[in-house]
Amino acid sequence: MELWIPITIAAAFMQNLRSALQKHLQSSLGTRGASFVRFGYGFPLAILYVVFLRFGLGEMFPTFSIGFFVWAVIGGLAQIFATMMLVHLFSLRNFAVGTAYSKTEPVQAALFGFILLGEKLTTGSVIAIVVGVIGVMIISMARMPLSWRNIAVAMTSRTALLGIASGGVFGISAVAYRSASLSLEGAGPIMSAAVTLACVTTFQTAFMLVWMLWKDKGEIVQVLVTWRSSSLVGIAGVLGSACWFTAMTLQQVAYVRALGQIELVFTFMASWFLFRERINVMEAGGCLLIVTGILGLLFW
Repeated sequence: MELWIPITIAAAFMQNLRSALQKHLQSSLGTRGASFVRFGYGFPLAILYVVFLRFGLGEMFPTFSIGFFVWAVIGGLAQIFATMMLVHLFSLRNFAVGTAYSKTEPVQAALFGFILLGEKLTTGSVIAIVVGVIGVMIISMARMPLSWRNIAVAMTSRTALLGIASGGVFGISAVAYRSASLSLEGAGPIMSAAVTLACVTTFQTAFMLVWMLWKDKGEIVQVLVTWRSSSLVGIAGVLGSACWFTAMTLQQVAYVRALGQIELVFTFMASWFLFRERINVMEAGGCLLIVTGILGLLFW
């Protein structure tokens, strides 16, 4: 098994955990505050990860270029705004629909990867990604009466459009991170990914601190008051990001993000086995299509 596969699965699991924790915090911290904790409580761990790789495992430190910092800033800003859009979805009535549409990211990431990096996919991989996205679409409408009107509303509603926009901006950030990591020289993929993560999260923390000081200083106070739960978001976020960055350094973004759709399967498995919640036929069919797409991606 190629190394990027288990790393991506671990990233999807940690992302699922982080999203659940952020949803809990959104009501008390607001959109900016709930988005900030992902970076603010995560960047010290990202720096410690680099220190451990360098002095604990003897990994070589990379050399930087101007291109690295350009891509890191583009990716960092894109991720901030994509995260804020996703967190804002938590406050909307059709959160599940919007979140599902944000999972169109693999298709959008494939497009951005082709435009920005010239990365190409095989015909089988394209089919597998599309099958997985169709599964996501089916899940997004599984609790709605099936009609042409509801399908049209689901695809054009503010929630759906916000979800699609979130997926697109996440796609841009992922391609930018891969570009930044690959621009580093003199280090292996794990150290390159770790250094990229540390630089990006430090920049994001500084940027959002200045933003919150300008807009609402009270949000910073709330972030500090809720440090116990907020720090859990930061830990889950940085662990997941470390896995994402490493996987995207090893493999094209479209493949990594397509496999990352397994996060939805984790969600439904937890609902079924842990919480004994019922899953309807459309949800089960959507999960089956996602799994089919993932298997096709891995074996075609």
